[in-house]
Amino acid sequence: MSALKLAIVGGGSTYTPELIDGFARLRDTLPIGELVLIDPAAERLELIGGLARRIFAKQGHPAVVTTTADVAAGVDGAHAVLLQLRVGGQAARNEDETWPLECGCVGQETTGAGGLAKALRTVPVVLDIAETVRRANPDAWIVDFTNPVGIVTRALQEAGHRAVGLCNVAIGFQRKFAAHLGVAPELVRLDHVGLNHLTWERGVTLLDAPGAADGREVLPELLASHGKEIADDLHLPQAVVQRLGVVPSYYLRYYYQHDEVVEELKAQGSRAAQVAEIERQLLEMYADPALDTKPELLGERGGAFYSEAAVQLIAALLGTGTSVPSVQVVNTRNDGVLPFLPDDAVIEVPAEVDAAGVRPLPQRAVEPLYAGLVAAVTAYEHLALDAALRGGRDRVYDALLAHPLVGRFDLADRLTDRLLAHNREHLAWA
Repeated sequence: MSALKLAIVGGGSTYTPELIDGFARLRDTLPIGELVLIDPAAERLELIGGLARRIFAKQGHPAVVTTTADVAAGVDGAHAVLLQLRVGGQAARNEDETWPLECGCVGQETTGAGGLAKALRTVPVVLDIAETVRRANPDAWIVDFTNPVGIVTRALQEAGHRAVGLCNVAIGFQRKFAAHLGVAPELVRLDHVGLNHLTWERGVTLLDAPGAADGREVLPELLASHGKEIADDLHLPQAVVQRLGVVPSYYLRYYYQHDEVVEELKAQGSRAAQVAEIERQLLEMYADPALDTKPELLGERGGAFYSEAAVQLIAALLGTGTSVPSVQVVNTRNDGVLPFLPDDAVIEVPAEVDAAGVRPLPQRAVEPLYAGLVAAVTAYEHLALDAALRGGRDRVYDALLAHPLVGRFDLADRLTDRLLAHNREHLAWA
């Protein structure tokens, strides 16, 4: 295949240089000829665009980097479009992380009431962008990084777009487990199952060779030898992780230790405020014409290993690598893989990925301890998407009432009022 054209909607994000770094380093896997950064924030966009050009130049990458605020022009002819939006910016995120605390609930941008607010703001915008992509190139793949990834990906797929969701939780675990084992990441395969930001590693296989079908189960060994490090990284008690015998994603803290997390968040302030300060410093760095690498500070912004995951996924979808399907953890349509969920639910599991599309791999039965929570959150996500598509206070209330972190009439009522009060400018129907 000839050099590719990629577009990043939300290209003015301070996180974009992480992607650029990956594209530059892994150019043999993903041969990009043109990269378009799309964003309405002109000043930020030019800073990011300038740094992207310098990173590519330093590493001898021949790609042309262009910038634009025009989505239609930017995605025209693109083989793949990456979505990394934050409707309302860090200011809206800060609100998502604070007003739920007034009701004694976790304030977080991807789950609970804050996650619902982000979904309501985001889904209509993403669908408008996706329609523009479809008009420009109906064969283009849309890769969604935009949170909440499960709900946004479901919206895209239900609207008939060629879309897949991507998160860095799985690749992060793969890299950390490989480091504990002292092996290359390609030798570690995860038994990863659940929904976006609601997953468990039920097994870790140490492969005989990269891509091999066989290997040795090493999760009990990892928990025995590195249990404290793993638990500390998750901010969970080691006894809980050992009791479960699996490794939950960090986001399970919001369910397993809800009240403790609420008190922590009240005491330490919002993550959005911390990120805003990191972004301020990053933008100052990006303005330096001598900077031609991603700064170490970017690691504190979050999203570790996203670039590697994105390159692997896009290369497989566009057929630029081997003809053998690549197995990657993605967010995609269930279609009976987890039989206790509807077919149109979006699940996060390993899948075969190639130019023919995404095919989630069969999964062994999910234990009731996890399946119950997965089913409950799937029902919430169905109601959340309905509220995002059709609006209305009652639909917002129903989604909150269904969420396992809410689940009470009075609490759902108070949260609904606050959600609407803080988001009217972003909700056309409110």
